[in-house]
Amino acid sequence: MTGRPAHPAGERAVSILYPRRCPVCGGITEPPGALICAKCRPLLREVREPTCRKCGKEIEDEREEYCADCRRHRKSFAGGVSLFNYNAAASESMSEVKYKNRREYLDFYADEAVRRLGGRLLAMHADALVPVPVHPSRRRKRGFNQAEILACRIGERLEIPVVSGFLQRTRKTAPQKELGPEARLKNLEQAFTTAESAPAAFRTVILVDDIYTTGSTVEACTRVLMRAGVKKVFFFTVFIGHGM
Repeated sequence: MTGRPAHPAGERAVSILYPRRCPVCGGITEPPGALICAKCRPLLREVREPTCRKCGKEIEDEREEYCADCRRHRKSFAGGVSLFNYNAAASESMSEVKYKNRREYLDFYADEAVRRLGGRLLAMHADALVPVPVHPSRRRKRGFNQAEILACRIGERLEIPVVSGFLQRTRKTAPQKELGPEARLKNLEQAFTTAESAPAAFRTVILVDDIYTTGSTVEACTRVLMRAGVKKVFFFTVFIGHGM
């Protein structure tokens, strides 16, 4: 992994003019210049072993290979990894990114992904990172797609190409809270499409998204990608729901 040489004086000047804010508390980071406050770091709970061999969710019994959800519902994706368990701090942090334009928080999450999970992501031998798309109207309103920013920052450091336009979201989905797993999945599958068939060299991809809760979005995207010719799909998310 390579990068430009650091310029401490310039970085200090930038940090004074534009102090970095913590992705958890929203205040200026302590120590200054850090990507997260030292006191806030423990509020984001890292995913720890034992984990499900399919979705990467924490499981309580190390004798089990899969979580209850992956035992109950067949998954089309090959596997996945996530950084943190989804909790109140995680929910607030990502809401700030998506709805209050705190894109700088993604620096911390991308850095953590490369530092802690870079080896596992590289071991997937992906031809590309594919961000889960948002509907064009939502992108226009926000001005960005958080999954695409994450993918670009991770891909640049791990030297994995990012393909943003291949997977597309063409429909807004109806509210899903009242839907069962199968209805939710069907609802989502109809929302995604691909721009074209997958190129011959486009065989293994890693989907990138912010949150894995029920897994319906990742599963729907996987099915759409595989119908287009992708052979194997992994995923990376910043947060994953615990105990679902």
